[in-house]
Amino acid sequence: MPWRTVSVMSLRKEFIILAQSKVVSFSELCRRFDISRKTGYKWLNRFRKQGKAGLRDRSRRPQTIARRVCAVTEQQIISLRKATGWGARKIRRRLQDLGTVSVPACSTITTVLNRHGLIDPDEPGGRKDWQRFEHPVPNSLWQMDFKAPVRTIAGECHPLSVLDDHSRFNLCLRALANQKTAAVKETLTETFRCYGLPDTLLMDNGSPWGGHARHPYTTLTVWLIQLNIHVSHSRSYHPQTLGKDERFHRTLNEELISQYQWRDLVHLQEAFDWWRPRYNLERPHDSLDLNVPASRYQPSLRSFPELLPPIEYPSDMLVRKVQDGGFVHFKGRTFRLSSALHGYPVGFNPTRNDGVFDVMFCQHRIKRIDLTSNL
Repeated sequence: MPWRTVSVMSLRKEFIILAQSKVVSFSELCRRFDISRKTGYKWLNRFRKQGKAGLRDRSRRPQTIARRVCAVTEQQIISLRKATGWGARKIRRRLQDLGTVSVPACSTITTVLNRHGLIDPDEPGGRKDWQRFEHPVPNSLWQMDFKAPVRTIAGECHPLSVLDDHSRFNLCLRALANQKTAAVKETLTETFRCYGLPDTLLMDNGSPWGGHARHPYTTLTVWLIQLNIHVSHSRSYHPQTLGKDERFHRTLNEELISQYQWRDLVHLQEAFDWWRPRYNLERPHDSLDLNVPASRYQPSLRSFPELLPPIEYPSDMLVRKVQDGGFVHFKGRTFRLSSALHGYPVGFNPTRNDGVFDVMFCQHRIKRIDLTSNL
């Protein structure tokens, strides 16, 4: 069957979760995962009859567990701690999700970890519970950013991540050779084909995102606007605006990147493909009441169009084409928009104030001009 060879088991789990949400049609979901409807129904039926065990060839889960913390459960606790670095609350929730018959209390798990020397005595026992803000539904806002470059034996790698604001579901984790537009666009296209389009994409300032006063738009953001995705930028020198993605990068570094020496980009990507399903499908998330991100995510209702829609404006708008250098001429005046818009038509929409116009590109206002001003 045409599942991608990378982490087949995780793709099956993700497919089942998204299929049960029934947000998009089953045929559309199968198309996004590049499988036939017959294959999709096969795994859905197996899951309904056998649960998660039906998605794999055999289960390594213990069949019976004693009333007290037996050797098998204790080994599970130790293995989870060594593999993930999680604390007692996350380990307990993961044991519950795995179907462990008698799950120990958090205090008991902490005792086990202490007994095996797996807790640093200098590790802080608590943290401040900051007030959190999130968008109310999935795909309302995605956060996108590059992690700090990762050094490999073959050279630097630039991990690109995309995170859904509502669910913390990681939609994309790609090891790129550079931060250029072509690489980012190709990666986003693959992500859009699988999960659909978000309403808004929040990103940093600078290349290839844009956002600076002199370069408000880039080739990449112009393409996103044509897809009717609102482009938003974080405040300069305020990385906390992308706080959820920044926190994701911290977790990625603690649980994976800092633990190994990486040969090259391919080696790192293989690790990303292994770790990403753990984060989305297995790792309990504190800000989600110890639920996993996949439990709160569902695919977007907006499918990715393989062909960009034509740029059209209402008949009452005055339309001008952006010239070389990003300049546009309107009513005897010349205004600078962005060189990334060269060759595209823009619309001038009159506001309630005489002489003041909103400059529109597709459905998005990109500038407001005042013909009564001498500036």
